[in-house]
Amino acid sequence: MKLFAENPDRDGFFGPFGGIYMPEILMPAVKELGRAFEEARADETFNLELARVMREFSGRPTPLTTAARFAGAGQDLVLELKREDLNHTGAHKINNTLGQVMLALRMKKTRIIAETGAGQHGVATATAAALYGLPCVVYMGVEDVHRQAPNVERMKLLGAEVRPVHQGAGTLKDAVNEALRDWVRNVDDTYYVLGSAVGSHPYPVMVRHFQSVIGKEARGQFQDKYEGLPDVLVACVGGGSNAVGLFHPFLNDPVQMIGVEAGGTGSAPGEHGASLGLGSPGIFHGSISYLLQNDDGQIVTAHSVSAGLDYPGVGPEHSYWKDAGRVTYERVSDEEALEATDLFTREEGILPALETAHAIAWIHRERESLKGKKVLLCLSGRGDKDMETLLAGK
Repeated sequence: MKLFAENPDRDGFFGPFGGIYMPEILMPAVKELGRAFEEARADETFNLELARVMREFSGRPTPLTTAARFAGAGQDLVLELKREDLNHTGAHKINNTLGQVMLALRMKKTRIIAETGAGQHGVATATAAALYGLPCVVYMGVEDVHRQAPNVERMKLLGAEVRPVHQGAGTLKDAVNEALRDWVRNVDDTYYVLGSAVGSHPYPVMVRHFQSVIGKEARGQFQDKYEGLPDVLVACVGGGSNAVGLFHPFLNDPVQMIGVEAGGTGSAPGEHGASLGLGSPGIFHGSISYLLQNDDGQIVTAHSVSAGLDYPGVGPEHSYWKDAGRVTYERVSDEEALEATDLFTREEGILPALETAHAIAWIHRERESLKGKKVLLCLSGRGDKDMETLLAGK
C-alpha cells in the first residue's frame, strides 16, 4: 500500500500543511494557474516538448558521479552525486523555470516576474524568458545583490531587469514579498515564476512536478549502476525544491531521506535558517508550513552563509514529511559548510554551491554512521556564484 500519493489533495493540502492563503485579488489568478497546470501536465504534447527542451537546451539527463576520494578510501561508503550543477545555468533551477515559462506561454501571459536569493533561480528564469522572447523582471534583496554580484550581471546580460529590494533584511523573503506585490498590480498579463516548492497551491505541487525529473533520473541511473536502490538520499533544504525533486520518486521505497537545513551561527532567532528543525507551523507566503516566527507570529529573519538557504520558511510538503516521520531534517553550521566546500573541492575537483555544501558537510560529519551505506547526494548547483563569500572567509 502506498503511503504517499502522487497528489494528496487537489486543493494543495499535504495533511494540515499547504492550501491557498492569498489576497483576494490574486485568487482568480491562482485558480487559473491551477487549472492550466493540471491541463498541461496531462497534455502529452506539452510533456514531450518540455522533455525535448530539457534535453537539447538544458543538457538532461545529468549524470551520476562517484565521489570516491571524499567518501574516503577503505571507509566502505559509496557516495554518488546527482550532478544538477551540470545543467545549463549551473543548478537544478532550470528544470522548474523552463516548465513554468512554457506554461506562461500556454496561458498567453506576456510578462515574466520572479524572485531570487542565491541568484540561480533568477538566472534560470531570465534564461527561460530569453529563450522564449518574454520580458523578465527579477526581484532580489539588496543584501543578496551584493553577495551574488556575478549572478546579477548574468541576469542583466540575459535581458532581465533586476530590481533590488531594500525593505526588511534585503534577502529572499523580502524579494518574494515584492514579487507578490508586482503580481497583484499586473495580474492580467504577468506570470510569476516562483522558484521553490513553497507558497500557495498550485506552486508546491507544480515545482515538485518539474523538479521530480531529478529523482526519476537518479533512481533509474542508480539501479543501472548498482542493481538496487541507494540506502540514503541527502539534499540541502531552504525552500526545498531540489530536495523535493530528489525525494518524491523514492517516497514509497525503503530508502532513508535526509534534508539538511542552514544551522547558521547558532540556534537563537536570527542566527539560522532551520525552519523545520527550530520553527513552528504558521501561514507564510500563501500556505501553512513550518516557519521562523516569534511568539506573536511575526516572521523572524533567517540567516545563512548561503544566500539560497536564508529563507524563514519551507515547502508544505517538507512540513508534512517531517511530521509524518518520512524525512529526517538535520542542521549544518556556516563554518561546517565552508570547511566542507574546501575539502570537497580539493578532493573531487568540483566546486559545490554553498547550499549543497551543507548537505556535503552532513555526510562528512556522519561518515562513521554511514559506513557500509550507499548514499545519493543531490549536488544541486555549482559554486561559482559564491566566490566572493568563499574568498572573504580566507
